[in-house]
Formats: sequence, C-alpha cells, structure tokens
Amino acid sequence: MSLPDLPGRAVLRNPPNRFEPLRLDLDDPDLEPAETADDESPPPAPTLLYRDATRSLLASNDSPDLPFRWSVNPYRGCEHGCVYCYARPSHERLGWSAGLDFERRILVKEDAPAILARELAHPRWIPQVVAFSGNTDCYQPVERRLGITRRCLEVMAAFRNPVAIVTKSALVVRDVDVLAPLARLGAASVAVSLTTLDPSLARRLEPRAASPERRLDAIARLSSAGIPVHAMVAPVIPGLNDEEIPRILAAAAEAGASGASWLLVRLAAPLDALLDEWLQEHAPLRRERVLARIRGTRAGKMNDTAFGRRMRGQGEYAAQVAALFSASARRHGLDRERPALETKWFRRPPRPGDQLGLF
Repeated sequence: MSLPDLPGRAVLRNPPNRFEPLRLDLDDPDLEPAETADDESPPPAPTLLYRDATRSLLASNDSPDLPFRWSVNPYRGCEHGCVYCYARPSHERLGWSAGLDFERRILVKEDAPAILARELAHPRWIPQVVAFSGNTDCYQPVERRLGITRRCLEVMAAFRNPVAIVTKSALVVRDVDVLAPLARLGAASVAVSLTTLDPSLARRLEPRAASPERRLDAIARLSSAGIPVHAMVAPVIPGLNDEEIPRILAAAAEAGASGASWLLVRLAAPLDALLDEWLQEHAPLRRERVLARIRGTRAGKMNDTAFGRRMRGQGEYAAQVAALFSASARRHGLDRERPALETKWFRRPPRPGDQLGLF
C-alpha cells in the first residue's frame, strides 16, 4: 500500500516482507510521539517504540571487510530514515518491512547498559574495540530522550574498554565529557558519516539525520576536545554524490578530521527497488545515470555480496571513484591510517559489595 507525501520520511511505502507469505495492512495507533532533530518538525507518520527484551548486547561478526569483531546497537530500526541504509532488510527478520516500518518501528533495548556491564565483567571477555552503530545509528533522534547510548558509553568508560563510534548525528557531542577521558587513554574515536554537503539533497536522502553543516560542526567540536574524528564519505552513490568527494574531504579537513574513508552504496533487496523509487520521485533526470553507474561498479548488477568487493565495487568506474578519493584525501592530509585503539587500560571495576575489589 503506497503512502503518498510523508514529510520527514525517506520512503513512501512498505514493500512486502520477502520472508512472510501473508501480509495484512492495518492502521497503526498513535502510541508514541515522534522524536525530531533540532531543525525538523515531526512527520505525520508517527514513530512507534517497542521494548526489545534482549538478553545479550555484544554482537560478533567475522567479516574480513569490517575493522571490528564486536559491536553494540542500542536500537533496532533507525529514525534517520536514510533511503539507502544497508540495515533496512534486517527489519524483515522481525516480521516487518524494510520500507517505512524500518524508520518508524524502533526497538529499544532499555536494559542495554546493565547487560553490557555484565558482559564486560565476565572473565571470558578479552578487552578489544567495541563499535557503536555496527547496524543502526546509536545517536538516532530517540536517543536524545532515552539516553541509552550515553549510559552504555559510561559503562565503557568505567571499564576503560576502547570504543569506536560511527554516526551521522550531531548528538554525539553531548557525550564529549564521557569520550574525552577515554580518548586521552587512546581508547576512543568517532567516525562521522558525510554523504553530501548539499542540505537539500541531504534532507531528501537522509530526512531525519543532522544537516551537513551540523555534522561538520560536530567534527570540529569533537576534534577540539581531543577526540580523534574520522570522516566517512558513506555511501558513495555513483552519479549522485561521487562528484562531491573533493569538497566533502576539504570541508572535513577544515573542520578538524584526522582521516577519511569511503564506502560504495550496497543495495541488497529490497533496497534496489526503494532507491529506484526514490530516484523517480526526487531525481528523475539522474535516475538512468545513477542506476547505470551503480551497475557499472557491480558487474552489471545492483549488488554484490562478495567479501573484498562489496564495500568498494569493481570495474572502471569504481576505480575512478577510488582514485578521486585517494587524490583528494592525500591533498587534504586525510590519507593517514587510523591509529589502533588501546586495550591496556582495561579494568573490571569492583561490583557493589565486593570488598575484595578494595584491595
């Protein structure tokens, strides 16, 4: 069922769940008020919050394409509503849709801080980097009210376990007081995702994320607090934002970023259809060019799941994007490797009532 004209939402409908043989459309009760970014008004399609009664928090992966093994995601689904988000299909495993459901049905892990403390305190835990936002953004708008990410970071600070954050929200600067002491130990870093510098394009592509200007301000404020900040041009959508790479890196360097990287857009089903519909609605004159160039980086397909290729693509156009990024990063001093985060400061704080921890 199509839902026309939904301000603040990236997609206009819920495509069928590929794993559900039956589908029923019902009107949703207005159970929760929508959270908003500072400069946005609530959309008419309300955000619904659900309690996620998970018993574990640290999620592991063995992907050779990712620089971390463990990650924390306080929320499932993401109100930022980025049309291209690779995490959208994960909502289908919950029986919902990767479309509108993903950005308005948000599962909240209320007990995340306590679970995280228990897992880090376990004798089998070997201190290592934990990524925040391995799947969905830990600083999406509802975090402003709930503060679950902040409380999880306070746990990380108590254990002095290294943490690497990825976000496209300016809300991360709220937690400078928690991150800066970890950064002084070499145990914290932040990566800020910059997709475009065009506020109009950003509003349509990532409708409820922070504006480009506010993300650059976040880089500046984190950097001035001594927290290493990495700029991510992610995702690069060929034919849509790839020409902005030099300008994005110049702005990130001026703001204080210490390094940069890029990722090619990944369009597992049904993201390919959702992006196509978005192009028809918001960039019809670019649609054919964008789709053709994406296929040109994916051997004629819209997606490629092979390790070693899925993040960068292949072919002549992918090589051109890589060369453009490399030259621009080198020009602005952003071609440095990210320093490894320190684990040597890890400690297990004494538990309440644990007298042995005093000696």
